[in-house]
Amino acid sequence: MALGGAVAIGVMTAIQARVNGVLGVRIDDGIVAGLVSFTAGLIILVAVTVAVPSSRAGAARLWNGLRTRHVPIWMLCGGACGALTVSTQGLTAGILGVSLFTVGVVAGQTVNGLILDRLGVGPAGVVAVTPGRVLGGLFALAAVGISLSGDALARAPWWLLVLPFAAGVGIAWQSAANGRLAQRVASPMTATLMSFVGGTVVLAIAAALSVAFNGMPQALPAEPWLYLGGVLGFAYILLGATIVAHTGVLLLGLGSVLGQLVTSVIIDLLWPASAGPALWQLLAMIGVAVASVIAALPWRRRRR
Repeated sequence: MALGGAVAIGVMTAIQARVNGVLGVRIDDGIVAGLVSFTAGLIILVAVTVAVPSSRAGAARLWNGLRTRHVPIWMLCGGACGALTVSTQGLTAGILGVSLFTVGVVAGQTVNGLILDRLGVGPAGVVAVTPGRVLGGLFALAAVGISLSGDALARAPWWLLVLPFAAGVGIAWQSAANGRLAQRVASPMTATLMSFVGGTVVLAIAAALSVAFNGMPQALPAEPWLYLGGVLGFAYILLGATIVAHTGVLLLGLGSVLGQLVTSVIIDLLWPASAGPALWQLLAMIGVAVASVIAALPWRRRRR
């Protein structure tokens, strides 16, 4: 069930990437598009926190934990990584396509997921670097190599391909930090709220700098679906904070990668981007991503 939730996170992330990417292209400012997305999610979260008693209790435990230093500041930094993710979506996914964006994220998630699990940063504690997990990570990196084996590098500037890797590193850290915070305050909803608060603050500062240097963005489009990125972000951050204790950071990342790649291929086939990969690359990436998840699965049951 936890792995199925990880795949669902990937599906929602792929859809969010295309929504935010199109919004960034339409207003000609990916950072402002990320701020719009995060603000929509934050409004929903505040309303839910006020309305649900368990969420209010979690917010009270968080406040008490901060006053008594039972909750360290680093657990609140997941939102900054989320801000990096959505702003990167707005800057790159509309040009590269969701598939090529996703495989860059795969590399960042895989490398950082292995490191964070070994250091015990996530709520699952220290997770051993087993041969299967290493093999799963290598398969995931192979998917990145496949994505770059065509002429994608010739059609897009190099920095557009580096940004998704940075976003993947941030996603792995966000999963670990949010999972630990949810465990500490006994409320995944509170951890999700803090992620959106931190991300909105970071994006507001970044958007102000973007407007100062690049001028005002284009007028916001009228289509309602372009503002669903925040709703999807609310859903998958909450789900990730809930299940990461059962999967570990790496397996959560690999499961979400599988969902992302399958969904992104469907999106890119129905709605091609200007610099997206070829069909053979899309199919090969899916096959390698499936192999990465299978290799990393904990096949042996733990003894009591």
